[in-house]
Amino acid sequence: MAAPGSVEEMRTRVVLEEFGIRNVHTTDFPGNYHGYDDTWDQMKFEKVPTMAVEKVFVYNNTSIIQDEILAHRLGLIPIKADPRLFEYRSQGDEEGTEIDTLQFQLKIKCTRNPRASKESSDPNELYIDHKVYTKHMKWVPIGNQVDLFPKADLSPVHDDILIAQLRPGQELDIVMHCVKGIGKDHAKFSPVATASYRLLPEITLLAPVEGELAEKLKRSFSPGVIELQTVNGKTVARVANSRMDTGSREIFRHEEFKNLVRMARVRDHYIFSVESTGVLPPDVLVCEAIKVLMGKSRRFLDELDNTQME
Repeated sequence: MAAPGSVEEMRTRVVLEEFGIRNVHTTDFPGNYHGYDDTWDQMKFEKVPTMAVEKVFVYNNTSIIQDEILAHRLGLIPIKADPRLFEYRSQGDEEGTEIDTLQFQLKIKCTRNPRASKESSDPNELYIDHKVYTKHMKWVPIGNQVDLFPKADLSPVHDDILIAQLRPGQELDIVMHCVKGIGKDHAKFSPVATASYRLLPEITLLAPVEGELAEKLKRSFSPGVIELQTVNGKTVARVANSRMDTGSREIFRHEEFKNLVRMARVRDHYIFSVESTGVLPPDVLVCEAIKVLMGKSRRFLDELDNTQME
């Protein structure tokens, strides 16, 4: 723990106070503090593609949704297929091959339900296949894909995404080509739904907190941050998990806690939250992103070497 007011605290902690935040500026650069080596060290620091619908061949669409709107909706459906098993599709290639394209077919027609009650007004009872879901998209193997992916479950990530609504006589007959791409080209290729980060919270009790005050302190933080222990017959508060804190600074509403608790954030400890669309697990996404970052770093260093040689 960095001592309050120390150089180490100024270098490594962002301190949350009642009416502001202290140490928000960066100070850990070379030569700023005597006795500290803050030079950058590579040992301390060491484009994730996906598959998505790129081409839509509409053979029949008698629904009220225009072809271009329907194609856009289909493109945003996350496809459960490991992009590492495919190659990038050549530009200008209309057909595609088994190594760079996944093909899906959507063929469905709405009809009346002959068993529906005459008095009914519920579309779910009156019509059959009036709601078109992603579960109606069927994988159509290209070439020897059946042999290449014998156990692969190639399908949309979710089977209950509503694509369109039909009425009797209306139908869809569509073929889709899924290709490999990155989010920089189009948002539909992004495998991440939400990504965020925050600094690691650090909560320090500057003095023992006991009895009813300990109970009140626990209620002032998010669940799981403070826990109570019995020591020599007394109820004593201790910090159980600072990571659970949301930074609400509720404690500063109580005068008795202002000099008992220090709230801070660790400058060089980031907590990343990555939510996947379901195409790949979050841990795989992070590992693949790191590989891409390492590749970009290597290319940058190579460019520097080539520039120096010239």
